[in-house]
Amino acid sequence: MSALGLRGPLGYRAASGWFAAAAFAALIAADFHVASLDPWADLRRLLAGLARPDFASLALLSVVHTVAFAVLGVGIGAGAGFLTAIPYARSRTLRVLCAMLRSVHELFWALLLMQVFGLSATTGILAIALPYAGICAKVFSEIIEEADLSALRVLPPGTGTVSAFAYARLPEVAASIRHYTLYRFECGLRSTLVLGFVGLPTMGFHLESAFRQGRYGEAAAFLLAFYALIGTRRLWVRGATLPFLIGLSPFVLPTVAGSPDIAAGLLRFLTHTVVPSPLRDGALLDPATWARLWSWFRPILTGQIVPGTIQTLVLAQVALASTALGALVLFPLTARRFTGPLGRPLGRALLVVVRSTPEYMLAYVLLQLLGPSMLPAILALAIHNAGIVGYLMGRHADGLAYRPDAPSGLNLYAYETLPRLYGQFLAYLLYRWEIILREGAILGLIGVATLGFYVDAAISELRIDVAVVLILATMLVTLAVEALSRALRRALRIADLPTRLSRPLATDSGG
Repeated sequence: MSALGLRGPLGYRAASGWFAAAAFAALIAADFHVASLDPWADLRRLLAGLARPDFASLALLSVVHTVAFAVLGVGIGAGAGFLTAIPYARSRTLRVLCAMLRSVHELFWALLLMQVFGLSATTGILAIALPYAGICAKVFSEIIEEADLSALRVLPPGTGTVSAFAYARLPEVAASIRHYTLYRFECGLRSTLVLGFVGLPTMGFHLESAFRQGRYGEAAAFLLAFYALIGTRRLWVRGATLPFLIGLSPFVLPTVAGSPDIAAGLLRFLTHTVVPSPLRDGALLDPATWARLWSWFRPILTGQIVPGTIQTLVLAQVALASTALGALVLFPLTARRFTGPLGRPLGRALLVVVRSTPEYMLAYVLLQLLGPSMLPAILALAIHNAGIVGYLMGRHADGLAYRPDAPSGLNLYAYETLPRLYGQFLAYLLYRWEIILREGAILGLIGVATLGFYVDAAISELRIDVAVVLILATMLVTLAVEALSRALRRALRIADLPTRLSRPLATDSGG
């Protein structure tokens, strides 16, 4: 039980208690109002439709588009992230830029890029590539920094930096980078699906239309097709097939409406659209201009940024605590010691389905059933993230060495397994914290009163300058939580525990 006691400046028990207290306070402030007149009847209709998938209505071209967007978006993002990862640790400017890129959700990027490129393939690709470049730069840099340096010490004197990296360091990190890139591709498929909710012709576009119109059989067909894509990813994304996928993807992208003059649109976007309206025609040296700017910004701050930030933090805290409880319940389903050789594959399949379902889509479905409140968003975030953390914790549980006289059942869980995994459990939760906050902000696009709600309203009113200010506020909140999470991991001395899928465990080399 020592793992649950004090360890370093901050103890696991104290950290857990503070987070539980914060979640309880957030729970009091959260809105759990169920607006649907008969949610159980709606749920029965939904399940009845999902039980009879209408595969005849499946638009196969949307599946192709989903894969193509993911291949190109993740490929460009991972490539840029790899090139950036080499100088990442030595450049504070680069680290800040990458942090800014990854702190903005793909949907926010898509809404901004649509102002320049229109509803085009370029918008979809860049909406994935930009944040993924920031994510991959950070993760790849950590992989490179943690690599074994013994090969460098045997290089002949005078070996150049590029040659040293290519021959001594790259072979050490190539497998981890490849592994993480394949996992990021799975995330890219989920992101591409969600981009359909803003109009891009991916599977998400047809899913949103089917759910909105109550065609649940059609929605079931698209969901099952998407799960099949995720579940068979290792079969069709391999070294031999990657050149074919990358080479073919540009030629199967959808032909959708784009901006007729991208250069002029980009220039107008940077010099006029995103510039706060009081600064567009005012003299920068005139105090009256800055007075007008403050008069413009103050209602945004008090009426949108402050309440939106509070609601986003409340949502994220309750969702994080719910994720913790869900993961503690779910991870034994994937551990061999608890479920045996027959139950483990079923448990793993269940959690693969859960973690493969994007939070945005799950929240959208729950919103149709329960009405607009925080409840659909919290449930969606908790279900998805509990599936991820539970899946990873189950893999770690399979790697534990138990003594011959170890107990079984609940005693094995409470006294042998959980205490030994608790540090890793906290590491995963703190890592997911910033991700939950980032996803919680974007759920405002479907009606939850987080920062994304105000961003969506500003874009709908063509007040892009206001939307940019709100997105910057979201970025700052996300970066602050990321910094706090990193500080807590250091204080708990769990910063060196793996929190990525880039390090395969001995029991499972998959993603």
